[in-house]
Amino acid sequence: MKKRVFIIHGWGGSPEGGCLPWLKSKLEKNNFEVIAPQMPNTEEPKIREWVPHLSKLVGSVDENTFFVGHSIGCQAIMRYLEKTGGKTGGALYLAGWFVLENLPEEEIEIAREWTETPIDLEKVKDATKNHVLIISDNDPFGGFEKNKEMFSRLGAKIIILPGAEHIEDRQLPVALEEILRIAH
Repeated sequence: MKKRVFIIHGWGGSPEGGCLPWLKSKLEKNNFEVIAPQMPNTEEPKIREWVPHLSKLVGSVDENTFFVGHSIGCQAIMRYLEKTGGKTGGALYLAGWFVLENLPEEEIEIAREWTETPIDLEKVKDATKNHVLIISDNDPFGGFEKNKEMFSRLGAKIIILPGAEHIEDRQLPVALEEILRIAH
């Protein structure tokens, strides 16, 4: 069975942002089926829209199903995994967060739903044995220590990219290496 990867972009983003197109292309060259959807209402993302949208796209999961998320895309993936009940191959979180700081005033209310709605970390942890966080020590949205701590509760491998801000590089070889590693 062919391995599938779902790449979920961030808030205000698209499948064409940052390293996502590069990563999609590299994964396809490694014989993965890659689905990188445009998520709904990206300027004002809502859990009740993003998680069902992802669920509909994924269908049933198995050990050949993998996820890559950027920023709020990581939140959507975790909230999906919390509800799926199935076992997946793994999840890679780019600039993943539980805590946000330094948001513009107009974005605080939008973020509140995501930061204040609890996630059952045990259910997320049980959905896969492979969690990987790639995080920067100077993300402008802050929360570095708290976010590292929360992802460590998932048993995530944590990779710190010094000075990488919100990890929006055009190419990110470490992300490709990690997906290939967990999908071996």
